[in-house]
Amino acid sequence: MAGLRIKGVFCKPPVEREFQAIIFTLCRESLLLQEGPVWNMENEITLVDIPSQKVLGIRRNGHYADIALLFPELFEYICGNGIEIAGMPMFLCHEAGKEEAIAADQAGTADLEVAVPVVGNPEGSGQIKRYTIPGGKMARTFHKGPYEACEPTYMKLFGWIIEHNLKIVGPIRELYHNDPNEVEPEEILTEILAPVE
Repeated sequence: MAGLRIKGVFCKPPVEREFQAIIFTLCRESLLLQEGPVWNMENEITLVDIPSQKVLGIRRNGHYADIALLFPELFEYICGNGIEIAGMPMFLCHEAGKEEAIAADQAGTADLEVAVPVVGNPEGSGQIKRYTIPGGKMARTFHKGPYEACEPTYMKLFGWIIEHNLKIVGPIRELYHNDPNEVEPEEILTEILAPVE
């Protein structure tokens, strides 16, 4: 029987409604035990070197609300094939700027990409692909609170990047450290990574 393996922990296949909660809980607990907490309000924006990551991901066009539908599809495949997860689930934003993102969302043409880091070289299937997300120098910050209230966090990050004479050179990543179905909106924790040079 296939199941889900996160950093060596095996779980039998959950029913569909449990996928997201199990993934977020096990990813968070596994990574916090290994690396310690990553959210530090005293040092809100930092430059970090992120290694490249092997992922399974889905990329398609649609509305940003569709992101909530893509993760369960991806988790179901991972669980059904007993693939070991190596990191937090993420969304990669390919639109360049707020106005472009709003226009793409309204038209249903937003470039949506969700991915989960994996161990080994598992095969994808259909729209689920295996690939490597490049690493490199990233400006990192965290947003604590509802997703729809993250604009001030982004504006602060963009200002910091300009102040430090850097420029964004690739898709911004959002890593989800907890499940909005399991915590209050003000406790949602999102890590934001902007590749810079």
